[in-house]
Order: sequence, then C-alpha cells, then structure tokens
Amino acid sequence: MKNTKLQKIIIALILLVSLVVMGVFLVGKKTASFEQDNIPKPSIAVSQKVELVGKTGSVKILFVGDLMFDRYIRQTAERKGDEFVFAGVQAMLAGSDLVVGNLEGPITDNASVSVDSKVGAKDNYVFTFDQTIAGQLWQHNIRLVNLGNNHILNFGQDGLSQTKENLRSNKVDFFGDPAGEKRLAVFEKNGLKIVLVAFNQFEKDAKSKTLADLEQAKKMKADKIILYAHWGREFVTQADDEIKDLAHGFIESGADLVIGSHPHVVQGSERYKGKLIYYSLGNFFFDQYFSPQTQQGLAVQIQVTTGSTELAPQEFPVTLKTNGQTTTP
Repeated sequence: MKNTKLQKIIIALILLVSLVVMGVFLVGKKTASFEQDNIPKPSIAVSQKVELVGKTGSVKILFVGDLMFDRYIRQTAERKGDEFVFAGVQAMLAGSDLVVGNLEGPITDNASVSVDSKVGAKDNYVFTFDQTIAGQLWQHNIRLVNLGNNHILNFGQDGLSQTKENLRSNKVDFFGDPAGEKRLAVFEKNGLKIVLVAFNQFEKDAKSKTLADLEQAKKMKADKIILYAHWGREFVTQADDEIKDLAHGFIESGADLVIGSHPHVVQGSERYKGKLIYYSLGNFFFDQYFSPQTQQGLAVQIQVTTGSTELAPQEFPVTLKTNGQTTTP
C-alpha cells in the first residue's frame, strides 16, 4: 500500500517537473520570436543602402563666348528673321541642359546708334539689342547670361534695368549684375547644384568683389563653382601673365572651372591644380569679319556628375560667317 502511494507521488513529481520545463521552453521561444520580429531584416536594409549610394545624376552645360546682336547682326535679323541668325548652331545649343554666354550689350527699346555707323567712330561701339532677342535666347536654350562686361551699360542704368526686365520676362537668368542686385546664379538639376560667379575686369574693385562672391558660393554647398570672366587684351591669341595670375588665384579661391571672354579671339587653355581654365572662347555672335581669328570661336561643354571631381570638356569650334550666321563645321 505504501509502495503504491509512493509511486503515485513520484509520478506526480515527474509530471510537474515536465510541465515546468515545457513552460519555460515555450515562454523562451515566444520571447525570442517577438524580439526577432522587431529587428530590421539585414538583406532589405543593405539593399536599400546600395541603391541610395549608387544613385547618380549628371548635367551638361555649354559655354559660349560673346553675344552681340547689334550693327550688321541686327540688320540681318531684320531682313531674314532672328531664326536665320541662330539656325547654324541650333542643334548644338539644344544638346545641353543649359547654355551660358556673355551678353555683350543691353536689351532695350532704344533705337540702335551703331547701325550704319563708321568703323572706329564712337557710336560704332555703343550697343543695344532688339527686345525680341531675350525670347530668342530662351528659345535656343541660352537661358543664363553674364552681364559683367564693358558694354552692358552702353545705355546707362535705364538700359541695364530694361535688360534685366526683358530677360526675366522671358525666363532667362543672369549673373554678374553691375548694379549688385544679382551677382551669382544657381543652376540646379538632377540633384546637382552649380553656382556661377562673374569677374568683370572693367568694374571697380573687380577682384575683391569676385573673391567675396567665391566665398559666398563656397558657403552654398555647391557641387561645382564656375567663374565666367570678362578680361584681357582684345585680338591677342594668348593671355598675358596678369590674366593667368588672376585665373590661378580664382582656382585657389574655390573655382572649379574658369571660362573667359572679351578678347574676341580664342585663347589657350590649361589645367591648373587639376582645374580647367579657358582664357577666351572668342566670339559667338558678332560681326567682326576682318580677320580669320575673330571669325573663329569656341564653345565648350562640360558634364558635371554626382561624386565626380573631373570635368571632361567637349569642344565645338564655331565659325562666324559674313551672312550674319554662326555655324558649326
């Protein structure tokens, strides 16, 4: 009898221990499963990170030289239409995300004083462009222009104000404003930010103003800072030491690329500290047909890509023909 009772007690203890052990196991398994559900899955997180890091954007920007639409160019446009003047470079201009050039004079409602003027006379160098030109710039993808040059004030502050209003009305941006209203321009596309700065040798305190602009540009966290300069000696095919020193200094102060205008002829290019300098692109639209050098210009396209420090240029020679057109080979 005692043995039977002892056996029952032993069996009961075994069952109790078994239940306790099983309960602990189940609770532990449930807890582990709950915690696992709250841990991000490594494969998904890694995949998303790779996709984010690998995402890149790029933009193509085309730089051209001096844009002058008075004198013979104005007369050609009046006879044959504005489209005729642009027809020879239309395809090239359309092949970039943005085209930038130097607007070598104001866009106003004033009558031209340079048309039919004598070469060498004072009026021959006083420019104003027809108001239709602003729309033609936009239509042909020239949607950013430099105003920092020696002809933009040919019709004074009123001419400058009219120019800015005509450009704004046609969605053409500008920089290098001698009135100080808009010295910098920002171009943003495909996740990239490009800041453009001007240098106008003919402006008072030009160097110090441009160095201050470069400091401001660096604070804007741009992917690239590009300096468009109006400088140098006219009709000379090589930049002098003064201009070279300026260009090198601008590179050292933060510019990633320097583009020059004003000499009306193409000047040399170089790499300085790994950055590109084009000292002069020469003419793009102009009626200077008196020498082969003034009739040969250069357009330069650069591609900016996310994460890349290189600016590989593509060069496009252009020819200014005596019929008023600029063409590519």
